[in-house]
Amino acid sequence: MRIKAFVAAAVGGTLVSSAAMADTTIKLLHLQDNPGIVGLWTKIAKDFEAANPGVKVQLQYLENEALKAKLPTLLQSSDRPNLFQSWSGGVMQAQYKAGLLEDITAQAGDLEKLFPPNLAKAFVIDGKVVGAPYNLSEVAFFYNKALFSKAGVTEGDVKTWDGFLAAVKKIKGAGITPICLGGGDKWPVHFYWSYLVLRAGGANVLLDAEAGKDGGFKNTAFVEAGERLKQLAALDPFQKGWLGDLFPASTGQFGDGVGAMDLMGNWLLAMQGPNAANGKGIPGDQIGLLAFPTLPGGKGRPTDTLGGTEGLLITKGSPKEALEFLKFFSTKQEQDVPAAKGIYVPAVKGTETALKDPLLLAVARNVAASTWHQNFFDQDLGPSVGRVVNDVSVAIAAGQMTPADGAAQVQQAWDQR
Repeated sequence: MRIKAFVAAAVGGTLVSSAAMADTTIKLLHLQDNPGIVGLWTKIAKDFEAANPGVKVQLQYLENEALKAKLPTLLQSSDRPNLFQSWSGGVMQAQYKAGLLEDITAQAGDLEKLFPPNLAKAFVIDGKVVGAPYNLSEVAFFYNKALFSKAGVTEGDVKTWDGFLAAVKKIKGAGITPICLGGGDKWPVHFYWSYLVLRAGGANVLLDAEAGKDGGFKNTAFVEAGERLKQLAALDPFQKGWLGDLFPASTGQFGDGVGAMDLMGNWLLAMQGPNAANGKGIPGDQIGLLAFPTLPGGKGRPTDTLGGTEGLLITKGSPKEALEFLKFFSTKQEQDVPAAKGIYVPAVKGTETALKDPLLLAVARNVAASTWHQNFFDQDLGPSVGRVVNDVSVAIAAGQMTPADGAAQVQQAWDQR
């Protein structure tokens, strides 16, 4: 969760406790375009500034894809952020190995105690603490209850893949677009391929592929995932123009009732309203939550989930105030607020008692009860392989690549990383 400000390191990027550093500015780079989150983080920054005279917290925004594209250069510049929003996984590990992240292990003892051990561990690399989590996420099908009712579809209809495809046909037959999808950003499409891999191959499928077992990424589970995605895409289930629509637009379309479903992380709940044409979207009580369907003969369980642990990382050489802000940001007092307001599911221990939104409560419980919580493939596999996963997912869904070629390209990227 949150961030503290660092004082410029005197030697080798090591954190020091300089007694007098006036007018220190802590730069926090984020990708939040949700007004609720931005407002909350702005208030936390102001509260921290009030408690720490001479320290300024500067929030800097970059859109998701722009942040991913520009971050490698930014992290090596003299104007790099001190804290930045990230996910655990291979991308973070690559940043650490490149010497771009600060080792805050010696100062982070009280910070780590704020989180359940399994969540705190997500931001530890080779025993070194480099940041802290702030929220949990689950990717699932969010659906419009009114449109399901209009099409005569129930939750029970979509528990299996065959049932899901039948429901898609039924929804389309009722004159309703079955699914909203932001294909222009690519990563929303990779959720389909990732979940299908997980359902086909089971919890260890990604670890086995990384280890080169059973053909690596050319294993039948990865090819089957592509075949299933191709099967879905052949039904033309997405809104017109989905290949060019970006994620924010697709969330607004879901909020406008354009489509009946959206396979997305729970952040959709906070974004579908602001991005809808009327600025309000669908009332929360009219949105339902569905697990990704199981596959016939698949090794994956319906309780295996896909999602992530989002957090804030501290860059090399940042002043000590960056860590102080992260600790302030991560207190239960501060993180009870987004929980109570239904903005996101905080990672801080005890904040679950403040959750009131039924859908966010469901997400928290699903993750807690998950038999395997798989990190986003494009983050887990590192930046170079992750980009190929996203590209391949879109190409298969668009009919531009065969499933076997897609699996082979991911394997090639893995071999060349």
